[in-house]
Amino acid sequence: MSDGSVTTSRADSTLRITLDRPSRRNSLNHQMIDELVSILSAAAYDDSLRAIALTGAGEDFCAGADWVATNSTGQRPRTGDLVRRIPHTAHRVIELVATIQLPVVCTVRGWAVGLGCNLALAADFTIADTGATLWEPFMNRGFTPDSGATWLLPRLAGVARAKRMLLLGEKVSGSQAADWGLIHSAVPANQLDTAVDSLLAQLAAGPTVAIGLAKQAIAYGQHATLTQSMNQELSNLELSCRAGDFKEGLAAFREHRDPDFTGR
Repeated sequence: MSDGSVTTSRADSTLRITLDRPSRRNSLNHQMIDELVSILSAAAYDDSLRAIALTGAGEDFCAGADWVATNSTGQRPRTGDLVRRIPHTAHRVIELVATIQLPVVCTVRGWAVGLGCNLALAADFTIADTGATLWEPFMNRGFTPDSGATWLLPRLAGVARAKRMLLLGEKVSGSQAADWGLIHSAVPANQLDTAVDSLLAQLAAGPTVAIGLAKQAIAYGQHATLTQSMNQELSNLELSCRAGDFKEGLAAFREHRDPDFTGR
């Protein structure tokens, strides 16, 4: 598939990533998923970046993977095709969003479906239009969840609510998603861009190294004991205290002023 793309732009130290296929509600074809993997992988190595914004072009965030296009050839894929391919494509996108040591802010308007929903759940902060719709339609399509749905949903909203979304295919509004703790917040459509820009500015002005290490520690703690988590915190503390922003934070405290972090 050659239609659709993933576009990027820079605003100071913030990378803005846009899923650009509005005619198909920004559903992701193979090319777009590969582009996302490439863009996020490059961002992980870019020391000039301090935050990432993820959004969709037009009226929707993302209608998930384009299964219609993927299966339009009429040829039956080789046995094991999904097992070989998806860990390096859709699953890799989720891993990158969740583990990159930069804060990721996702904007959701309209539909966030399947892979699109899980992208929103994997982001560090997702702000949605109150009238947006988050939907995991796997059972409606007759196959099992993927792209981290069974890991993300129970941890964010609890097992009972995860089953409502994954087994019953229940659609969740932006407002409900915020109430459930699935996302950071929900605001009216006319306030969405302002809310996202304000949060991005706050994150981009923060101590980038410490934010990245804290994000890593939170993820580690999801499958570790208390003692293991505190040991990880200790290791991260040693690293963050070596950053220039740590010195600036102490100086600002002593001088009774706001810190001026540089992300170093």
